[in-house]
Amino acid sequence: MTTRNLDALFRPTSIALIGASNRTHSLGAVIAENLREGGFEGPILPVNPKHSAVAGILCYPDVKSLPLAPNLAVICTPPKTIPPLIAELGERGTKAAIVVTAGFREGGNAAGMALQTAMLDAARPYLLRVIGPNCLGVISTPIQMNASFAPSTPKKGSVAFVAQSGAMVTTVLDWATGRGIGFSHLVSLGDMSDVDFGDMLDFLANDQDTTAILLYVEAVTAARKFMSAARAAARVKPVIAIKAGRQAAAARAAASHTGALAGIDAVYDAAFDRAGILRAYDLDEIFDAVETLAHKPRIEGDRLAILTNGGGVGVLATDALIAQGGELATLSIETLAKLNAVLPPTWSHGNPVDIIGDADATRYGAALSALSDTKEADALLVLNCPVAVASSLDAARAIAGAKTKIPVLANWLGSRSAVEVRETFDKAGIPAYDTPEKAVRGFMHMVRYRRVQQTLQEVPSSAPSAFAADTETAQEIVTKALGGEPRWLDPQEVSALFACYGIPFVRTKIAATAQDAADAAAAIGAPVALKILSRDITHKSDVGGVALDLADAKTIKTAAEAMLGRIAKAAPSAHIDGFIVQEMIRRPNAYELILGMALDKTFGPFLLFGQGGTAVEVINDKALALPPLNLKLAHEMMTRTRVFRQLKGYRDQPATALDEIALTLVKLSQLVCDLDEIAELDINPLLADEHGVTVLDARIRVEQKTDTPHDRLAIRPYPVELESDIDIAGAGRFHVRPVRPEDAAAFTQFAARVNEADMRMRFFSPFRTVPPSLLARLTQIDYDREMALVLFDPVETVAAVGRLAADPDGLRAEFALLVRTDLKGHGIGSNLLQRLIALARQRGIAEIWGDVLLENDTMLTICREFGFQITSATHGVLRATLPLAR
Repeated sequence: MTTRNLDALFRPTSIALIGASNRTHSLGAVIAENLREGGFEGPILPVNPKHSAVAGILCYPDVKSLPLAPNLAVICTPPKTIPPLIAELGERGTKAAIVVTAGFREGGNAAGMALQTAMLDAARPYLLRVIGPNCLGVISTPIQMNASFAPSTPKKGSVAFVAQSGAMVTTVLDWATGRGIGFSHLVSLGDMSDVDFGDMLDFLANDQDTTAILLYVEAVTAARKFMSAARAAARVKPVIAIKAGRQAAAARAAASHTGALAGIDAVYDAAFDRAGILRAYDLDEIFDAVETLAHKPRIEGDRLAILTNGGGVGVLATDALIAQGGELATLSIETLAKLNAVLPPTWSHGNPVDIIGDADATRYGAALSALSDTKEADALLVLNCPVAVASSLDAARAIAGAKTKIPVLANWLGSRSAVEVRETFDKAGIPAYDTPEKAVRGFMHMVRYRRVQQTLQEVPSSAPSAFAADTETAQEIVTKALGGEPRWLDPQEVSALFACYGIPFVRTKIAATAQDAADAAAAIGAPVALKILSRDITHKSDVGGVALDLADAKTIKTAAEAMLGRIAKAAPSAHIDGFIVQEMIRRPNAYELILGMALDKTFGPFLLFGQGGTAVEVINDKALALPPLNLKLAHEMMTRTRVFRQLKGYRDQPATALDEIALTLVKLSQLVCDLDEIAELDINPLLADEHGVTVLDARIRVEQKTDTPHDRLAIRPYPVELESDIDIAGAGRFHVRPVRPEDAAAFTQFAARVNEADMRMRFFSPFRTVPPSLLARLTQIDYDREMALVLFDPVETVAAVGRLAADPDGLRAEFALLVRTDLKGHGIGSNLLQRLIALARQRGIAEIWGDVLLENDTMLTICREFGFQITSATHGVLRATLPLAR
């Protein structure tokens, strides 16, 4: 479940408070008072057999005595009473409940966990949604509902704050109240037995009262739902999260470099980054984010101009800006001339614009006017230090009263007039911060959000990232090697598996004895590298298990015998399986890189890229990402490492084959998506230079898969099983497959061959050129919730597209079709619609629907042929609906 019945939580028509009380400071009394004082206009129904009235409102002895079925119930009775209460409320027709009571699964309590299960079992038959247990409650300002025991009710605003911690909600609320900042919704999720972050993101993404979303996250549940919801929400409004527990130890001690390098927090970073969520790292930053988002400045770039009456604070702001990846705006000659005309000769003549310590309100206003329409800056930060010769409050009023074409942010240092200054800026819609660094951070929140939006709208290169993986052979290798027991593959198995994906691996042979190693070297050709083969030795070089550049059989045999002696001392209990003999690769200018994969208990498989070699943990230069990857995502992942700057080339060092490295990451991603048995993988090193890449050493651990195919992935991969070829009478043979992000260029060409009338029938707008943002939206889809089947003609141009977009609950899905104008009349649209209906049935969707223009006779005819019910939707638009048997 996701958004089903969440309206009852945030837009209830009536509220019952079970456990209402008149006892001072009790939960029942505080919540009753908050509900009454909040101004909720619907019926409030207290329930408690001990009282005839609570907070001046008629009280009922039990649920069955209520005069109507409450839309929402708030429950603060003992834990054992909760499951039967939920069942009774569900039977009466209640659609949602907020369970404030603690004493369930906190701390792993077995009895409490059983109670929580019983509560959910009671709710399930009625589709009754539960927030909590162990939560503060819910505040929704659009309907003036304070169903919580928070100490105050916030102003109405447009920022939603969702947290697992009730204490975090009250802390943020108290801070915001003092600054006059409001919220649309404040939600304490508590133990998240039912409603979780994914549900809330889905709801708030479509909530018209919310323009930005803040999250306080302790843990994510249902990772795939969370990722789908977060990606959808981040496309339409800023989402900022603070993740608690950043320093938590990894869930287990991993045997691979990848596991050792990647702590749980780094995986959250990768997930947030992929979803488009901006991350905050402390409570202070959350406060800054609330300040910024509450005032909604629209920032179009990362260039900042700084106006100050103190050179020192201007320097502090500049340092913070550069450190956070912003850019100090370079002022034009024209702007400098305007400033020269209104400022004393001693001003700084550059950015930061230091207008000297005696600057009064008039000088501030004149400088701001000169900067107000500058094209060299995307925002203006105004700073003020208190001085005895000029009023800080008057300066604030001058800034607040000015009209500018670029967003303004402010930091007024000092506390004497802080409240009045904040009120002045708040009324003017200007975000104000406590320090220059915080002001810069607020600016960078919006810069980062803009960058996220740009990234989400970019389309990947159409360079050939596709490759023909031999998945059938790969599966045979893994299945045969596994034999029911988890184990590490031997190097020859690894080499064979990589060959299925076109990952180049150094020539390798396995030898049982020192003499066999010498014979294997003769077959490969000297010189060779010799390595120990042992299931008990993770890092060979640590125990003297690597010898390089061995030139002849005698040297190899001697080295093998010496290696056994070293290992007998360094790892006496290790079982020795033999030796690995490999071709000696001579590439003196190549870089050693690490590529890897491990499993996270929340987000499943993740990938790692970074600087490799024997000192990989010490260097700790890494970037993580969730699969699946395409070339664009792989390149972006590489840029987040320090070694990338070297890989690009410098001085007389040529650039490495960056596309080959990225393609290897894509191939590794595909391998991980295809083979659920892969539990851990290390490539270290991957040798990379300007000539290409080669794997010198790799380890892969396999274990029996327990999930259905691909369920362990947080992001559903490309559904290759939907690819097929079809013959359409009179039109020819076509290839059908799901859309890929790389199809953007093909979609542009497709749109050029659809006439204006047909484009209007599909999009209800007669545009001929598809806007970049829409192009990205059409080609970058979430395969878990959407599907776009693309029909390609024999010359690989798009002939038609059929689209299916399910709601978050997966109950209903909207469909749409578009056929190239020159191919209409051959039954292509009917064929695609038939496939979409079959896919919807397969995914358990109960109903598909589509809006059709009244004059679109062709589409209406097709719908009627498939049994759609046609009804009127809005003026000039009909709705076609097809119920599906489940």
